[in-house]
Amino acid sequence: MTQYVRDIMTADPVTVEPQTSVAAVARIMRDQDLGAVLVTDGDHLRGLVTDRDLVVRSIADGGDADRITVAAACSDDLVTVRADEELDHAVELMREHAVRRIPVVDEDHAVGIVSLGDLAMERDPESALGDISVARPNP
Repeated sequence: MTQYVRDIMTADPVTVEPQTSVAAVARIMRDQDLGAVLVTDGDHLRGLVTDRDLVVRSIADGGDADRITVAAACSDDLVTVRADEELDHAVELMREHAVRRIPVVDEDHAVGIVSLGDLAMERDPESALGDISVARPNP
């Protein structure tokens, strides 16, 4: 049976605007137990930022997390998929581009996100990655 991205994606992803501070995004990630959020300008998808991006691209250089905007920390050269594409295509894109998360778009509007963890849970929930993906975060 063919599966589609829409079958496993996280719909209604958390988004922030480009001028949002890195500190504010970090708090959103902490409070909502997220590893990534999408950066949007109005309805237009501008980027994706991960918890690692926040550290490596802003805080590690001694930046002020309250003054640096997420626009400076996000990846803006995005690989995207549509919700109606086959799931195997999303897997191929992740492999080809060595990414763990792919925004799901309709035109250039973000409608979801699919992650390596989502794929692990769908394809092999008993795998180590599947177990980690459903584990509660450390306090």
